[in-house]
Amino acid sequence: MNGVPISKLEIHQIKQLRKTGHSLPEICSLLKRGNSTVFKYVKDVVVLPQYRDLLREKQGGSKKRSQILWDKARKQANSMSFPLHKEGLVLFIVALYWAEGGKRDLNLTNSDPDLVRIFIQGLFKLGVKKSDLRINLRLYGDIKESVARAFWAQKLDILPESIRGINWLHGKKEGKLPYGMCRIRVTRSGSYFKMIMSSIEHIKEVW
Repeated sequence: MNGVPISKLEIHQIKQLRKTGHSLPEICSLLKRGNSTVFKYVKDVVVLPQYRDLLREKQGGSKKRSQILWDKARKQANSMSFPLHKEGLVLFIVALYWAEGGKRDLNLTNSDPDLVRIFIQGLFKLGVKKSDLRINLRLYGDIKESVARAFWAQKLDILPESIRGINWLHGKKEGKLPYGMCRIRVTRSGSYFKMIMSSIEHIKEVW
């Protein structure tokens, strides 16, 4: 029923089902409505006291099933034979760069410290020297510079002084980017940049 306006009768049914302890997936299945549509009308509904334990059991079961699936996925991931040799890591950072990197010179900006850390390791595998890296932070006004410097230095295994500069951004991102974004730029990067971009073009042609 995607795209079909929801009727007052359906809204009433959704609320009544919720009051009587029906879970979100159950209501979606019964009324053939999407998760977001149903949630909009159940989020403020108070479940009747006699049905609260029943709903908690269902929700607990859902969390348990989710945890089982996560555990299974982690075991599968750990058992996979990832290409951890040089060529595999280089291919990985090529993919990262395709998604996140600059298109005019060799630079990448991201708020995920593990992504940035792995990208740097990949650059070293390419032959980039540590002295050729230029590391800067992009911070919003509500972020304390010393805290951000210490965080990124610890995550990237560098000295806080190795972070060369701070680019202050307008506005605030309170709670969303507590340590800002890290920008990695490579000097004398012409050959490395061309190699990465050529690899991306090759992947496009092959696939």
